[in-house]
This record gives sequence, structure tokens and C-alpha cells, in this order.
Amino acid sequence: MRRLADTDTDTDTVTEAETGGAQVGLLRSLVPAVWRTVPWRAPAAAGALGLLIAGGTRLPDDAPGAGLGLLVLRVTALAGAVGLAFLLDDPARNTSAATPVGRAVRAGLRMAFMVPLAVLWWTAVVLLLPAATRPDLAPVTLQAAGTAVGALTLATAAVRFTDRAEVGRRTVVRLATVAVLMILVPSRWGLLATPDDPWWEATQVRWAVVLGVTLTMCAVWTPEPLERRRLIPTRGAG
Repeated sequence: MRRLADTDTDTDTVTEAETGGAQVGLLRSLVPAVWRTVPWRAPAAAGALGLLIAGGTRLPDDAPGAGLGLLVLRVTALAGAVGLAFLLDDPARNTSAATPVGRAVRAGLRMAFMVPLAVLWWTAVVLLLPAATRPDLAPVTLQAAGTAVGALTLATAAVRFTDRAEVGRRTVVRLATVAVLMILVPSRWGLLATPDDPWWEATQVRWAVVLGVTLTMCAVWTPEPLERRRLIPTRGAG
């Protein structure tokens, strides 16, 4: 009996090792395939625009103040978010849905590719600003992260609740709508206060809430539904 039990244990160990090896092999083959399907043009164009906006602060003879620097970084963060709105575009969505790897893994790989590039890009943007123009970086980086994750959440929702293969354009429209609404909301209750406002710290709390909520929504909506739901019918793919 002991020998039989040992044999069963060895068999289970071998099976687990084979399964783990197969998963690693599948992931290795998936990485280059997903890399090739990432729509790099839109993030690259948006990133280049952001760098140009930030670099424009070096053109005047006298460096602008931190107030203008805050505005520049906010606009630059929005430009970067526009690029991220296209990250989940996948013309082969209907065919890749039948693969043994779930949507969460494919989307996670795309985000894993983009995160380090986004960090490097934001660092370059900040360094392009003259020292006298840079505002306090912690709050504005929190706002940039909230804006970026918000764009990804809008794109994720479009993928989750529609059958569109390319959701970037619609996501940009929704992102622009949200941006306009943010401008219209008074700074006292909104997200665009300045360091001179008495409710500046409260604004940072709101941005932290926005970041936490959007991260949660993005994580919940990324996997396929457990039950097949009726998707919102669409006419076009853009």
C-alpha cells in the first residue's frame, strides 16, 4: 500500500510539473504574438505629442512658473491617456477568443508591455520641464496615473460590454467627454484644484479614490464573463 501511495504521489508530481511546463511554454509563445498585435502607433504618436508639449516649456528665455508646469503636465498626461485608449484594440479579437489563453492574460501582457514604457515616458516628460517649472511631482503623478488608468478602464468596459474589435476611437470620445466635465466642475468639488487652493489636499484624496476605483473596475471587467452575456450590438469596428 505504501508503494502504491508513493507511486500515486510521484505521478501527481510529474503531472503538475508537465502542466506547469506546458503553461510556461504557452506563455513564452504567446508573448511575441501579443507583442506583434499591440497597436503601437497610437501610443507612440500620443507619447511624442506629450514630449513636444513638455519640451515647449524650454522655449521661452525665462522658465514659466510651477502653475504653468502643473497645467502642462496635466495636458501631457491626458495626451498619454489618449494613446492608452487604443491599447486593447485587437482586429483579431473574434478569432483569438477561441484560444486556450483567456482575455485576462492577453490584456495583462499588453499592459505589462506598456507600464515600463509609460514610466520611462513620464520620467522624460518631467525632466523636460525646467526645474523652476516643475510642480510637486507626487500629486501630479497621482493625477497622471488616475488619468491613464481611467482611459484603460473605459477601453476595458468597451471590450467587456460590446463586441467591437477596435474600441480606441470610441474610448477617446468618452475620455474627452469626461475631461470636459472635469473642467466644468468647480475646483472645490472637482479634480482640477491648484496648490494655491485651500482644497488642494482634498483633491488629492479624490484622485486616490479615482485611481483605486478605476483599478478595481479594470481588474473586474478584464476577464471574460463566466456566463455568455448578450453583448451590445455594434455596426462598425471603429
